[in-house]
Amino acid sequence: MTPFNINQFAENLTEKEGIFFSKKINELSYPTDGNDFYFNLEDTGFWFNHRNNCIIPLAKRYVKDHIFFDIGGGNGFVSKGLEKAGIQVWLVEPGMHGCLNAKKRGLANIICSDLENAGFKPGSIFSIGLFDVIEHIENDIDFLGQINHYLQTAGIVILTVPAYRFLWSKEDIDAGHYRRYTLRELKNKLNRSGFEIVYSGYIFSFLILPVLFFRTIPSLLGLAKSGLEKNKKEHTFNTNHGFLNRLLTKLLSFETTRIENLRKIPFGGSCLVVAKKNGKPR
Repeated sequence: MTPFNINQFAENLTEKEGIFFSKKINELSYPTDGNDFYFNLEDTGFWFNHRNNCIIPLAKRYVKDHIFFDIGGGNGFVSKGLEKAGIQVWLVEPGMHGCLNAKKRGLANIICSDLENAGFKPGSIFSIGLFDVIEHIENDIDFLGQINHYLQTAGIVILTVPAYRFLWSKEDIDAGHYRRYTLRELKNKLNRSGFEIVYSGYIFSFLILPVLFFRTIPSLLGLAKSGLEKNKKEHTFNTNHGFLNRLLTKLLSFETTRIENLRKIPFGGSCLVVAKKNGKPR
């Protein structure tokens, strides 16, 4: 692969101690201690690992030898998984805590900024990842239009979002979410933003009922505690018990097999979509 100089693509970055910084950072709809809270959960939590297992085969298929930008990638858990899979990836994360945690994780390429403040040139990027990002954006259609602006013609975006409004709970509020999506809604917004759908489906098919009973219903009844106030041992994503982790991984392995073969999963706790830029936003 040709050596890559980030300053050929982004004009407003300066490097300090292995991280590239922009001068300005916009306000985030994300709890300030969120990255630190999830940092230790990611390596052992089945949810984070299975999401990686679903993303990586699609990235290997559609990104190939292109450079991949993981936008809003938090602590770099997805980026590190992609890096291990042989994809040259840059984490673009506006939160300082996330970037420092990504550096602890050993990630090679880190930008502490958002796309706009980093000074990326229009039409300069081939592939972008948005993994549980756009639910944090108040005007998601405008944001997807900005993603379109930075992508090359026929450029690729791979994204995940939480699914189904009826699963809304206090944990969504604590996480800074504006919404949850149906696949139909997400595809419609991507189409309006100048994209055509390449692959779409759900993941975490067996999580709908657990989320409904352990998050949504307690929230409706006023019984739910803040997700960041919970002891980490009680958190939904924390399954560091070896047997349970292996069991959940086995239960979900059929999803990764279907995704590797580009077969769709009809329902689940998250949406997973690959889209290609085919024009300008409407």
